[in-house]
Amino acid sequence: MKFKIYFILSMMIFGTIGVFVRYIDLASSEIALLRGFIGSLFLLAITIVNKQNISWTNVKKNIPVLLLSSFALGFNWIFLFQAYKYTTIANASLSYYFAPVFVIVISPIVLKEKISLKKAVYISIAVFGMFLIVQNSGNGNAEYNHLLGICYGATAAIFYATLMLTNKFIKNMNGLETTLLQLSLATIMLIPYVFVTEGVNLFPVTGFSVVCIIILGVIHTGLGFYLFFYGMKGLKGQSIAVLSYIDPATSLFASFIVFGENMTVLQIIGAVLLLGSTFINEINKNYDHSIKENKHCIE
Repeated sequence: MKFKIYFILSMMIFGTIGVFVRYIDLASSEIALLRGFIGSLFLLAITIVNKQNISWTNVKKNIPVLLLSSFALGFNWIFLFQAYKYTTIANASLSYYFAPVFVIVISPIVLKEKISLKKAVYISIAVFGMFLIVQNSGNGNAEYNHLLGICYGATAAIFYATLMLTNKFIKNMNGLETTLLQLSLATIMLIPYVFVTEGVNLFPVTGFSVVCIIILGVIHTGLGFYLFFYGMKGLKGQSIAVLSYIDPATSLFASFIVFGENMTVLQIIGAVLLLGSTFINEINKNYDHSIKENKHCIE
């Protein structure tokens, strides 16, 4: 039960990221840089307090994959934060949750996995769901450009799918260790990008934005990832797949409560189709994996 609570808390924390990003008066790249820097310091402190040793031998063996995944992580954040600026949190979160579909599509190339008829159906349903969300976004609020925001969210999803796939090639490193290094490397990579795009007058921010930046780095990154990996240790694949959908549900609820963002009926249907198809795919994937494991044990 303890592991489940930790995992649920991590999903609820991740689900409120958009709310805090909205209150930070900085460019998306600057927010990503600060998030990575503060989050990596927090995880480093946890590693030191828990006296966990990092195997630098294993790190060296995984350097190429770690660099690629860190690049994907940093730009995943940049595009997601851009999505929050240009559309509703609900639209940004739903387009971002298109990532599992990209994983299915890219898997045959990267992991040599075949796309079954069942997976093709899931992809089709998810794409139709996204179509309903995009078609019914409208421009009720003049400050939004929903189509552009959703495109940013989908681009973030591509980078997140890249992160998920590259992580499969990381060997002999635990989740906390991997995340600490990815956050640190992503931060280092973002420094020159921020200097080039935003100039040398960095972070002219005061007041409430500072508080939100600290919360984003400590709570939404450091603590969130710690609870996520700690909770995963005691949960089965199916439980993780089911509980992961607390994240987008929290995002939709938070956007409505804090900003009063509503969704049309067709958008809600689209959200159900998108999240439902990816949810069923995850459940079936974990169920098939369990059957294979049980069969292997019997043999």
